[in-house]
Amino acid sequence: MTVLVLYASIEGHTRKIAEHAAAKLEQAGQGVILTDIREPGFAIPGRVDGVLLCAPIHIGRYPSPVAQFLIDWKAALAQVPTALISVSLGIHSENAEEREEAQAYPAKLEKKTGFHIPKVHHAAGALKYLEYDFFKRALMRHIAAKEGGSVDTSRDHEFTDWVALDAFVQSFADDVALAGKP
Repeated sequence: MTVLVLYASIEGHTRKIAEHAAAKLEQAGQGVILTDIREPGFAIPGRVDGVLLCAPIHIGRYPSPVAQFLIDWKAALAQVPTALISVSLGIHSENAEEREEAQAYPAKLEKKTGFHIPKVHHAAGALKYLEYDFFKRALMRHIAAKEGGSVDTSRDHEFTDWVALDAFVQSFADDVALAGKP
């Protein structure tokens, strides 16, 4: 069994999540092809047994290559177990409305692409203060302060619940294994 793990990453945290998920899938006995969704190369959904997408929400949307990939490959994706790890800081918010907004993004993606992703995990992202330029660092610090989050810009802050992510990936690996049985 082979799983295609595709990611779009802005500051690198979603790539880190995708790499972690790929390693967990391999531990579960799956072969893995890990690649950036903007450069899939030979990685074609119709030739794999499952597809795991990892995509961040930035400025209120997923990166456009994610939606385009779903539009282009929805027929092939419908034939295999497909899942999404949706990465955002909003899912980590103390504010229930912001968490609800983050939880609604996969439905917006479905409406835009016409493809229903049956299995979704919401992973909290990271404040990558060390990666930001001066203006973005100041903006993100202001937002974090308003949220009661960390304003220490001398280091990055990860909020991903790796245990919950591992459980989701194992469940997806089980789905792929079951779908591959005659």
